[in-house]
Amino acid sequence: MKVTSDELPYEKNKNQQQQGITFRSTSRTLILVTLTLIILTVVPLYYPLHRYPTTNASTSDTNISQVDHPQDEVITINDNHHKCDVFSGEWVPNPDAPYYDNMTCWAIHEHQNCQKYGRPDSDFMKWRWKPDGCDLPIFNPYQFLEIVRDKSLAFVGDSVGRNQMQSLICMLSRVEYPIDKSETTDENFKHWYYVSYNFTLATYWSPFLVKAEEANADGPTHTGLFNLYLDEFNEKWTTQIDDFNYLIINAGHWFWRPALYYVNREVVGCRFCQIQNITDYPMTFGYRKAIRTALRAINSREKFKGITILRTFAPMHFEGGEWNSGGNCLRRKPFKSNEITLEGVNLELYMTQIEEFRRAEKIGKARGLKYRLLDTTQAMLLRPDGHPSRYGHWPNENVTLYNDCVHWCLPGPIDTWSDFLLHTLKMEGLRSAEERSHPRG
Repeated sequence: MKVTSDELPYEKNKNQQQQGITFRSTSRTLILVTLTLIILTVVPLYYPLHRYPTTNASTSDTNISQVDHPQDEVITINDNHHKCDVFSGEWVPNPDAPYYDNMTCWAIHEHQNCQKYGRPDSDFMKWRWKPDGCDLPIFNPYQFLEIVRDKSLAFVGDSVGRNQMQSLICMLSRVEYPIDKSETTDENFKHWYYVSYNFTLATYWSPFLVKAEEANADGPTHTGLFNLYLDEFNEKWTTQIDDFNYLIINAGHWFWRPALYYVNREVVGCRFCQIQNITDYPMTFGYRKAIRTALRAINSREKFKGITILRTFAPMHFEGGEWNSGGNCLRRKPFKSNEITLEGVNLELYMTQIEEFRRAEKIGKARGLKYRLLDTTQAMLLRPDGHPSRYGHWPNENVTLYNDCVHWCLPGPIDTWSDFLLHTLKMEGLRSAEERSHPRG
């Protein structure tokens, strides 16, 4: 409500009418005091960056950081970031984290809501990524929203991609929550809109990135059998990307599932389909072709002028068995980089992604398209402690993935992906500025 001088809480006095100077001085003082109180009340509500009250027992061990990110803080890049690989480093303690919890952010998916379902420890939330040779600033929501003002960003991929988007929404919630502008009630295809910044955030469900369909709901491993059309675009997302400024794509975990591989509408092989006379290929066979087709789809869109960001896959951490045979992730602290190595199928998947990314980047560059890498694999390899495990559901619930060592708790290590993303956007702005100041002849 607007406050005017006529509504200020004081009484007029006949004697004061005879002492105009004293009255006017007192009035001005009261006005200043009242306005100060209004400002001190309104500003914390509009910019809720300070500690949130927590009334739920599941959050009693978690304090929300009082990090202050000035709204007008200048966006800067240190010169050594040109030479520094921010994706190579170590996890170091960060007592200031987390920056939200399950009481202050509604965007957390149930199965990643580890606090709600009773995870007893909180140390997994209190780490940050420290690159070798430089520093990676903690995510500043004001800076991010200012960079993406009047722009749009889409996530395309699987549930870990959705996990990332929900983390980003929570990290931005200290400034503003979006409104739902989705044209469908399907949770796999959402559009969120940040009114104050004219910024759109969208998600498109496509765990295989290419056209796919479920051929058998059960399949040989009771996780379904899928038909993958490895040379065909999934038009549910490829026809929707033209107007986006940023496109973040990911894929990986669904390729462990049994699948029939189609090329030119003919079966050319499969992944653990257990069907006679059909060649069983390693999962990288279908994975490579699917990524190549997805990136070819992007390069073929004549109207798409945005920046494509490939987010490399985040390894699973099942120990003591597979996901369906008692495997679990019970570690309570990160690995050091010298304690674990990317190897086996994880290394093959990673190298496949990088090779196909470089190939598409070269093709896209010829028509002026930009490709960037959000290389999260090494950082997440070191975080076996960050998964929900059994704390993504109630103990008596019948769920497919009882011990979840695939997705990531929120809050948790995946919040660092927003640090990586903001750094990537800052560097992109720096490159653009340098290109404008040094145009190629």
